[in-house]
Amino acid sequence: MLYYLFDYIEKNFNFPGAGLFQYISFRAGAAALLSLIITITFGERLINYLRKKQVGEDIRDLGLEGQLQKKGTPTMGGLIIIAAILVPTLLMAKLDNVYVILLIATTLWLGMIGFIDDYIKVFRKNKEGLAGRFKIVGQVTIGLIVGLTLYFNDQVVVREVKPATVASIQTFQTEPGARMEYKDTKSTKTTVPFVKNNEFDYSDIFPWLDKNYTWIVFTLVVILIITSVSNGANITDGIDGLAAGTSAIIGLTLAIFAYLSGRVDFSSYLNIMYIPNLGELVIFCTAFVGACLGFLWYNSYPAQVFMGDTGSLSLGGIIAVLALAVRKELMIPLLCGIFLIESMSVILQVSYFKYTKKKYGEGRRIFLMSPLHHHFQKKNIHESKIVTRFWIIGILLAILSLAMLKLR
Repeated sequence: MLYYLFDYIEKNFNFPGAGLFQYISFRAGAAALLSLIITITFGERLINYLRKKQVGEDIRDLGLEGQLQKKGTPTMGGLIIIAAILVPTLLMAKLDNVYVILLIATTLWLGMIGFIDDYIKVFRKNKEGLAGRFKIVGQVTIGLIVGLTLYFNDQVVVREVKPATVASIQTFQTEPGARMEYKDTKSTKTTVPFVKNNEFDYSDIFPWLDKNYTWIVFTLVVILIITSVSNGANITDGIDGLAAGTSAIIGLTLAIFAYLSGRVDFSSYLNIMYIPNLGELVIFCTAFVGACLGFLWYNSYPAQVFMGDTGSLSLGGIIAVLALAVRKELMIPLLCGIFLIESMSVILQVSYFKYTKKKYGEGRRIFLMSPLHHHFQKKNIHESKIVTRFWIIGILLAILSLAMLKLR
């Protein structure tokens, strides 16, 4: 909204400083700052309100040190994360941008599913919360919307250099004002990490399938990614500060990807896809990072508030859609490695328990407890140390993901 206001002021009144809102870097920085202010300023008010309404977490006794002391800690703190993401985005971003619209819709939709789940747990006193099948239906629905939009919307294109003018790339890079022919095309290409010619087209998955049906394959992949990452973030949200800190690291990395892919000069230099209109996502990303960091003010050990499913499901969904938008979704296993190992620890634990119970008559375990962070708690490692070490691993994975821009 402020973008349009200051754009009007600049064009009609030539007001000094109004032109700053034309720069994505300025609006991204302002969005991050505003997001931090919202979470830190209004976070305490939300915590006090949740305490007044007795919206506290019902902790099950899993035999973990310090666990029962968290009983009654306010949950549903994801509401402040969602507000701190959406308010700066609505104020600073171009609201006619298809990528921004998709991210806003994803945030609200998955936030609503998580809120319903938390509401059932807290107010209905049902520890199971929203039935798993309803969560999956909700995730599949937003995945369907995102997949179809990314495939069919006319704003979602990739700018490609025509074969006859590939040689002009060097001239374009070295001589300001040099012109280069290009065309904007609808594409289902994505980036493959660790590969030199690192573009892969979803239409090549089934060569025998008519290309008119590529949208089916692409949409199914989008649904799978959104469902997997949102559930991975949900599983990771088990100890103070882990999900929020990890999400902030991933969000910052995706902001860099969005900025580079949204600029023709950087994308040409790095030989990556230039995606028109993508630059606006940087504003959403910085608001996302600011919200996560601001939430850590109250969620770091010992937590004064938990984000609940309201926050964790929306954080995971946002990360998935951001990765899809910048066409780095195949890098998710690396970039979101913390989410992956947390999810895999649960899958392996449950599968091995069922297998050994069927074969030997008693269930056996791989880990002392799953998800993986609880395994380390069982080994008497303090949760703040576990979280810090996971953050360090997350930072290393983020650096490796960024290095993939040139390491192929």
